[in-house]
Amino acid sequence: MTDLKTTAGKIEDLGNKIAESRSPLGADAGTPAARARLDALMDDGSFVETDALARHRSKDFGREHDRPYTDGVITGYGTINGRKVCVYSQDATVFDGTMGEVYGEKIIKLYDLALKTGVPMVSIVEAGAPRAQEGIVTLAMQARILERVTRASGLIPQVAIQVGELAPLATLAPVMADIVIGEGGHLHAANADEAIAAARTVLGYLPSNNRAEAPRTDAALQAGSIAENISESDRALNAAIADNGSFEMSAIVDALFDDVLELQADVRGISTAFARLEGRTVGLIATAGGFDEAAAEKAARFIRLCDAFNTPIIELVDTPELTAQPARLSKLVQAYAAATVGKLTVVLHRAYGSGYVVMGSKDLGADLAYAWPTAEIAVADATTLASTLGVEEAEAAEFLTPYQAAERGLVDAVIEPAATRGYLIEGLRLLERKIVSTPAKKHSNIVL
Repeated sequence: MTDLKTTAGKIEDLGNKIAESRSPLGADAGTPAARARLDALMDDGSFVETDALARHRSKDFGREHDRPYTDGVITGYGTINGRKVCVYSQDATVFDGTMGEVYGEKIIKLYDLALKTGVPMVSIVEAGAPRAQEGIVTLAMQARILERVTRASGLIPQVAIQVGELAPLATLAPVMADIVIGEGGHLHAANADEAIAAARTVLGYLPSNNRAEAPRTDAALQAGSIAENISESDRALNAAIADNGSFEMSAIVDALFDDVLELQADVRGISTAFARLEGRTVGLIATAGGFDEAAAEKAARFIRLCDAFNTPIIELVDTPELTAQPARLSKLVQAYAAATVGKLTVVLHRAYGSGYVVMGSKDLGADLAYAWPTAEIAVADATTLASTLGVEEAEAAEFLTPYQAAERGLVDAVIEPAATRGYLIEGLRLLERKIVSTPAKKHSNIVL
């Protein structure tokens, strides 16, 4: 029998309560999956739990006799790959995963902590429907959480790991995250283990907040001139585009960048990825042909993510005239034009008409724009030009070069493909010093 009149007894009582919070449904039920997932996500021994002994206050429907610790969500902070984060993990075994008042208060309190300290928020989510037994206050908790998610957007990275079925209302917060991991997320994961591994990886590309720089990995640094640093593997890029115009964008990407992590790979037409050059995180957007509205929106959202978190944007362009719906294509235009991070473009092959305009053109906001000798920068393709100008297609094809654009300063240089990596590295070094003074306004009215 614990003697609560003694210090030793009080400490023993605390230990018992903590043990109960770790198995809120009883020792026989064991450690909940929610806690095991959290332990797998965090660095060993780094997790510091908050509100472990929180319990609901409801007295309706006999609930005063059923008050498990944690109330169904585990909250706290710790490190992932040595960097501080706030994290919560929803426990679907407590009250069928429903969200009560105290449950919501714990998440809100954690968001406030993350915002004050400027660290990422990571959530492991499942279930989360409002707890009907506690009434309308549970809906208020959902609304307060969504307000915090909105306030945090663009200030701290938010990563949501979906490990189970979510109620419709509970889906709102995770889909508003910067990175969603799980079935149909920015990163696909077949199970919780894959999702947790993906979260640890993607956080390595993101800064702690909007005023920080993303962590850099160890990498060899380019020294000397661009020409002096061209390697044999770089020279292979000179043959990347065949005489008939065919090429593999993935091979070019692999030759130029390290540690490529593609996002939303299931949306085709535009590839968006985090990658590294000299250990520095960059946001990569690559096209190899036309793309539809869904791809345009995917790229727009990625641009806004990169711009929010100080990640320079590099576009590799092969884009013919586009037929995407203007209202949805305009999202890409507005996102790119408004972005103030460093922006670099390399036109590899086609850049026709609207495809040239919207994919990182100099006048849309690219700081540095380059073209390969294989680039075809023109108002339209050869067939369309021939018809419009009333000339033979072979004569129209003479307009399909990068040199008119170079003459007018619409690209900064036509470069040998083998030198591309060097130009990008030097450009990124320069754009570290980029400062943009934006007009005083509340925000742009981007088409939604």
